[in-house]
Amino acid sequence: MSESLVIEAVRKTVIVDCSVEAAFRVFTSDASSWWPIATHSIHGDAEAIVFEEREGGEVYELAANGDKGHWATVVGWDPPSRLVLAWNILECASVATEVEIRFLPDGHRTRVELEHRGWETIAEEAETKRDNYDKGWEQVLGFFVDRAAG
Repeated sequence: MSESLVIEAVRKTVIVDCSVEAAFRVFTSDASSWWPIATHSIHGDAEAIVFEEREGGEVYELAANGDKGHWATVVGWDPPSRLVLAWNILECASVATEVEIRFLPDGHRTRVELEHRGWETIAEEAETKRDNYDKGWEQVLGFFVDRAAG
């Protein structure tokens, strides 16, 4: 009998004061305007975050010196309602986790639901990394909420 390690997904929900279309656009094509790249980036001096807007596209940062830091591969692109990313938290494609973001109408506002799952793919310190992302997504989504409302 084998035991499978199952680690609970990170789940976050925020409400933004804009349409579904605007929320999706801000989250993706306008990510550089709200993502805290000074503290949450590979290079620490990233100047831009790029979403290649298609399945198979890449999400990456561009550093001030031109270096590119791979963040994720787009595995689901369904604007303006859903985005799924193979999130490479270790910059290694073989250990990608999965981040799904859903954008749902909530009256004149939008409910954004984020689920970060697949922690079992990480061999070392998976639970610690999951807990760090649980706190990190809360902070990062706070910046998104502020930007989407403004």
